[in-house]
Amino acid sequence: MGGSAWFYGQEGKVRQPEQTAAVRASGSRKDYVGDGVCQSCHQDKVLSFHRTAHFLTSRLPSRESILGSFSRDANVLKTSNLDLFFRMEEKDGEFFQTAVEGMPPYESTQSEKIGLVVGSGGKGQTYAYWRGDQLFQLPVSYWTKLGWVNSPGYEDGTANFARPIIPRCLECHGTYFTAVPPAPNRYKKTGFVVGITCEKCHGPGRAHSQQYASKNVAGGESRILNPARFARERQMDLCAWCHAGHGSALRPVFSYEPGQPLDQYIEFPATVPDAPVDVHGSQVELLKKSRCFASSPMSCLTCHNVHLPQHDLASFSERCLTCHKAESCGMFAKQGKQIASNCIDCHMPKQETNLIVFDANGRKAKPEVRNHWIKVYPEGKGAGR
Repeated sequence: MGGSAWFYGQEGKVRQPEQTAAVRASGSRKDYVGDGVCQSCHQDKVLSFHRTAHFLTSRLPSRESILGSFSRDANVLKTSNLDLFFRMEEKDGEFFQTAVEGMPPYESTQSEKIGLVVGSGGKGQTYAYWRGDQLFQLPVSYWTKLGWVNSPGYEDGTANFARPIIPRCLECHGTYFTAVPPAPNRYKKTGFVVGITCEKCHGPGRAHSQQYASKNVAGGESRILNPARFARERQMDLCAWCHAGHGSALRPVFSYEPGQPLDQYIEFPATVPDAPVDVHGSQVELLKKSRCFASSPMSCLTCHNVHLPQHDLASFSERCLTCHKAESCGMFAKQGKQIASNCIDCHMPKQETNLIVFDANGRKAKPEVRNHWIKVYPEGKGAGR
């Protein structure tokens, strides 16, 4: 997260959308009912979805949502600057990051309260704080493999509390925030919805819930969007909303409605043949490079059931085997039938991203993200290596 306020772009870049019902609804949120209403009929599905990385991608701060330790022996991040360290503290149910500079008795401190937790914790988390109605990234993040680290892109040995959280970050890591321009990181502090909730992908649910509450459903439409019934292109657009990189906004943040052409809302750079594509946030572009995608009707939903936590590589490999035979793999002669349990690590290897770089104990560290360019890689090498 972080970076410049690209959403606003050059003067005149952002255009006002046509005043469609969908856009008006996204502004007022009057037709959005929340996951609690969805759960009244879809309890098992909603409870399962609430364990996924999508739902957990942003949360309000709590002992459960913040994965880093606040215990006295594990709540300090030392830096390369001997006169600076960070201390993470819990006070009366609230959570703080404090930069401590200088040596006693001449210390100076800056302490800010964690207002938003960003990241499910599968790889890590970063944190934001409110200064009035503006949202900024905090200088210390948490990486699952290392613990407390300098936030991505922050220079080790400095205390930086000034990086703005721009709308596009929240659009991918939340369901709804009301941006209040021209400041790139000003939002209404009420009415926002953290995490990816049901209506992010299914659209507003009020008409649907009222229809079923009245039991007037015989022979009628369900009045809810179902991405499984979208054409492939619209399915890919929905996933690309957050899994195709930043792009340049053509319409205000959070105005996209599932099922619409995404290129009317966000302009992504043209694909350049042989240009390197980073694995973070570019899953759709990489998948579209795949021969599997080009020669079949597959979409993201072919392999991903977004209502379930999915970590079993053998289960994903079963999707591969609907088109491919294990015996046709070049490694079958060496590994035999067991190769059928893991097509993924060979043909979709994990690769370090260059877009998220932590300073950790004097060295650079990068999370690994699974590459979605499905192909045959040189043995022992990940994509782009």
